[in-house]
Amino acid sequence: MDILELIRLRPLMNMSKGSRDVSIGIIDGPVDLDHPSLSNSKIRTVKQSEYIKCKGAGSTSCIHGTFVTGILASERGSAAPAICPDCKIILRPIFNDSRDETSDGIRYPSSTPRELAHAIVEIVDAGARIINLSLGLSSSSITKFSELNEAYDYAFKRKVIIIAAAGNQGNIGFFPVIDHPWIIPVVSCDMQGRCDPLSNIGPSIANRGLMAPGINIRSTVPGGGYGLLSGTSFAAPFVTGTVVLLLSIFKGATPAQLVRSVRQQMRRRTIFPPLCNAQKSKELLQHLELA
Repeated sequence: MDILELIRLRPLMNMSKGSRDVSIGIIDGPVDLDHPSLSNSKIRTVKQSEYIKCKGAGSTSCIHGTFVTGILASERGSAAPAICPDCKIILRPIFNDSRDETSDGIRYPSSTPRELAHAIVEIVDAGARIINLSLGLSSSSITKFSELNEAYDYAFKRKVIIIAAAGNQGNIGFFPVIDHPWIIPVVSCDMQGRCDPLSNIGPSIANRGLMAPGINIRSTVPGGGYGLLSGTSFAAPFVTGTVVLLLSIFKGATPAQLVRSVRQQMRRRTIFPPLCNAQKSKELLQHLELA
């Protein structure tokens, strides 16, 4: 079984490469736009920024942004998953290496809640219909930020779906920075569908979120190559890609229907979210379409 079969995403990929009418907002690091597998991608930025292009192939932020973007937008047939290469990407670089954080010896780029709130509003106004947040926040995860919640509310009012990485601290509990009814938090799992012990989990994440493959994922890295990385940052794009393909296939589906179709469950008494099942989500939307 491969990664795409684990979450039953391949049938959707056989049906669509993603619609040109669907724009994905990626709030992340800069991207190596010269990578051969991304050279034909439809990538634009919210505004001119000194962080749009990578300054160095060894930059942690550049590796992160290029890797996440490659999962979604690299060419079909490349070594990356290449879920929806025909969709448009709106890139909003938000971090640089000066604020990388270390967790268990691994460096993860991060942003502040205020910066993230501004980026969400900007990317919504730029026309994104789905936002992928594969990043950490440099402030405490137990603090609630009104400005960030207002940005989430703004996305909800504009019917823009948000998929967010749950984080890699291995904590169990309540995480206010991603606790919003409109957000789909994503936990990382292995190829047997078992939760990665480094993923943050809890009842709220279980009720609103999903698990997706996030261990030893292969995607694009700066300099034209491919690499393997692990973490919830790289699980989130699989859920984002699932929603993008569903929207591309079911053009009349509402954002609320799309969110319900991927969540697929009523309230659960568990701390582990269910595994993403793209085929089941497709069947649920087909049922709604025929009803």
